[in-house]
Amino acid sequence: MAFRKIFGSEKNKDILIHFLNDMVTFKDNAHIQDVTFLKTVQDPDTAAKKTSIVDIMCKDQQGNSYIVEMQVAKERGFEKRAQYYAAKAYTSQMNTGGQYHNLKEVIFLAISNFVIFPNKTAYKSDHIIFDAQNHDHDLKDFSFTFVELPKFNKHINELTTTTEKWCYFFKYATETSEQDFKQFMAQNDVIERAYEELNRFSWNDEDILIYDQAEKYEWCYQASMDQKYIDGVTKGKAEGKVESLTNVAKNMLAAGMSLEQIAQLTHLSPTEIKRLTE
Repeated sequence: MAFRKIFGSEKNKDILIHFLNDMVTFKDNAHIQDVTFLKTVQDPDTAAKKTSIVDIMCKDQQGNSYIVEMQVAKERGFEKRAQYYAAKAYTSQMNTGGQYHNLKEVIFLAISNFVIFPNKTAYKSDHIIFDAQNHDHDLKDFSFTFVELPKFNKHINELTTTTEKWCYFFKYATETSEQDFKQFMAQNDVIERAYEELNRFSWNDEDILIYDQAEKYEWCYQASMDQKYIDGVTKGKAEGKVESLTNVAKNMLAAGMSLEQIAQLTHLSPTEIKRLTE
């Protein structure tokens, strides 16, 4: 919610523009001058398809679309979801009678608090479509940038680039004192403003209510998942115990012991033991 407040509002549109220009590699250095916010809910074409919901979606002055995602919890297949969202944004440009050559680029940018690509050491990776033989970049309408925060480990004194400062902001801003943060971000007013937006004392009543509701939902969801885990462990232990007793009973049957003797030792019913012989 804080991410959307900082980067997804008209009031802070200039912060989003600076952020995109700092994080995305543009061909021909065609930086963004302005953005228009788009709805973050992408409706399905048919009832059988999923609705996709993104954190921030906008387009620049050239009509190119940008999807910005802040992913905190680890999610299986997140890179596939990224491609699905990008494809959805691309196809949604086409209206009946539209021309394919008018389709504009889609740029997907994700900040994740978990490792997406375990075989890569770099914290930031840019993905585009190349010709496999000569590496020509002919298909230019899709690009994906992933920032994996667990791989970013620079100290505040070691920050040299704006990209590094943004990564530090996402990973450490909430645990960095205002004095230290402002000292090292003094040459970047935009990141300093983003830091100030994190301060809940500057939020209005509606912001705080939405945040508290989201936090309450997250706690309830986590409690529900914890209970499911406990139930699963309990069920697994019970099933494991039954399976173990069943194996013991089978061995006893093979040794020629009577149903009554096996039932007495395993506490399985004679009917359950008899089934093992069928």
